[in-house]
Amino acid sequence: IYGIVIDTLKVKTNYIHPDEFLSTIFAENKISGKLNEVLKKAKNIFDVRKIKSGQKYTILTSKDSAETPEYFIYEKNKVDYIVFDLRDSVKVYEGKKKLERKVKETGGIIKSNLWFAMEDAGVKPVLANDLSDIFAWTVDFFGLQLNDKFKIIYEEYFVNDTSIGYGKILAAYFEHYGDTIYAIPFKQDSTENFYDLDGSSLKKAFLKAPLKFSRISSGFSYARRHPILKIVRPHLGVDYAAPSGTPVYALGDGIVVKAYYTRGGGNYIKIKHNSVYATGYMHLKAFAKGIHPGVRVHQGQLIGYVGKTGLATGPHLDFRVWQNGKNINPLNLKAPPVEPVKPENKDAFDKIKMIYKDWLDKIKYKTLSEPDNKNSKSSAEPDKDDIANKLL
Repeated sequence: IYGIVIDTLKVKTNYIHPDEFLSTIFAENKISGKLNEVLKKAKNIFDVRKIKSGQKYTILTSKDSAETPEYFIYEKNKVDYIVFDLRDSVKVYEGKKKLERKVKETGGIIKSNLWFAMEDAGVKPVLANDLSDIFAWTVDFFGLQLNDKFKIIYEEYFVNDTSIGYGKILAAYFEHYGDTIYAIPFKQDSTENFYDLDGSSLKKAFLKAPLKFSRISSGFSYARRHPILKIVRPHLGVDYAAPSGTPVYALGDGIVVKAYYTRGGGNYIKIKHNSVYATGYMHLKAFAKGIHPGVRVHQGQLIGYVGKTGLATGPHLDFRVWQNGKNINPLNLKAPPVEPVKPENKDAFDKIKMIYKDWLDKIKYKTLSEPDNKNSKSSAEPDKDDIANKLL
């Protein structure tokens, strides 16, 4: 283990307890005499003050009655570890466990929300965030419909056959409102983006919404009864109900032209994106660090947090869009895509597209009623790990 032959050694494992330090662990295991030398040798490799509660450590001792400690190994995480060789001449060095990458696939049908659909499909909901990032410009995740569908090809990493987490989503498919969207990865000008089957980038000038997940609590209207003032007046934006503190992101690149408190809108940010479009974000709990008038922000950058400042009955984001100085319904905003696949790259893209499309089309949707096959490929299927490696 840890690259050390243990035939003549005894293995002891434990976990760092709260308020426990390397010095106390060494004292408890009769290694105190080596502490100063260990600290000296570890200086440029690992700061021993950074050992964390809950992390695993292993002590390898001799098998004789003295049980003399010969190695102390601290696991920084599930992959990286530090070896303290305590034999005659103390050595300290870093090591990594062998990491195995597997390419997997799954598909799901939305019955309530995307998180539950991910669980039904046999994967952890953390992949919902990655999927929403891929389709952030094309799918309205606040208006998902019953029986919307998704398929993903994704990476999962293992150490000693134990999953330690996911890598990236390699390709994806989403069916929303009857429309089907493929996300095909392709590298152009040293940058990889996702494209649809026509070679148009899924990334657009504006995100579909300034929050990742929420619900629309009030729409755009020229005559809405104000919940606090009790009078009918225009509501020239869309309200997204979300818990207080939910991150709010810039819809697109631009310059912050306003970031201050107003009586009605509370903490308020306005971003000018270009000569045509501007967006506004109201009732924020607080601004993100560094947000102030004149600062340039990028699409998807954190700018603030959902709150209920100003005239608000509960935490929500009042989101507004201006086109040529006139308020428009944010849900009707049509954003142009960024650069598509270049003509000179079309042949290369088409080859990759057909491989991933064929792969995605063959993925079956999983539900709770189906047995869990751990999303693995059958022996009759092609070696998809090999295919994915060639495409990367």
